[in-house]
Amino acid sequence: MRSINSPIVRPVLLVLFLVLVWDLAIRLFDIPAYLIPAPIDVAVQMYAQWPMLLAETIPTLQATIGGFLLSVVIGVPLAMLIAYSRTIESYVYPLLVFSQSIPKVAIAPLFVVWFGFGLFPKVIVAFLLGFFPIVVSTVLGFKSLESDMIDLAKSMGSTKLKMFYKISLPNALPAIFASMKVSITLAVVGAVVGEFVGSNSGIGYVLQRANGNFDLPLMFSALIILSLMGVLLFVIIDIAEKLMLPWHISNRLATAGAH
Repeated sequence: MRSINSPIVRPVLLVLFLVLVWDLAIRLFDIPAYLIPAPIDVAVQMYAQWPMLLAETIPTLQATIGGFLLSVVIGVPLAMLIAYSRTIESYVYPLLVFSQSIPKVAIAPLFVVWFGFGLFPKVIVAFLLGFFPIVVSTVLGFKSLESDMIDLAKSMGSTKLKMFYKISLPNALPAIFASMKVSITLAVVGAVVGEFVGSNSGIGYVLQRANGNFDLPLMFSALIILSLMGVLLFVIIDIAEKLMLPWHISNRLATAGAH
């Protein structure tokens, strides 16, 4: 029972249950293979194409990580400026909201025209999708600091720099990590969108090629690879959060629940 209640075992059991439902639905409703392939067909195709899928995963992973890191490097400092300056907020925030209303699929071809075929256009699309959640959540994290805490720190003679490192930043870190979890999954989507528009490599290119050949098992295999990539990157950030923020209430409750 302890192993079944493990946070690792539970998702695996759920996935196995969904695969079983998938297989039973195909058998019961006699769904043709050209609409939805059987799980065994997807597994066979994934095994046969594994070297190719693994090689094509690398460009997508590079674009995802590149776009995500760019989102963090630009998004967090910009969010700090917005949080501490009403003037900057009044100018920049509406522009950010406006930029999110533009479909990234519509403007992605422009990046191919400007920067050519390669890694950089995919990184830009991944950055545009992952950037906004980091800015919004980080701004909220810095603004959620209670005024009583600030007044107490000032009364004790703390400088602005010390208040930032000792109070403001630790208070905002949970929101920053939460936004990074959202951003990394959106960066995966952005990388694939970039590959759809203009690329001859990556999982997005595999999806396009499989769609053109009506190779549904290969298409499902590529989708599974993308899902696993997103889950793995999400888990890495979650582990980093637990290591860096062991004091946060969510991590304390998770540790208490595990025991």
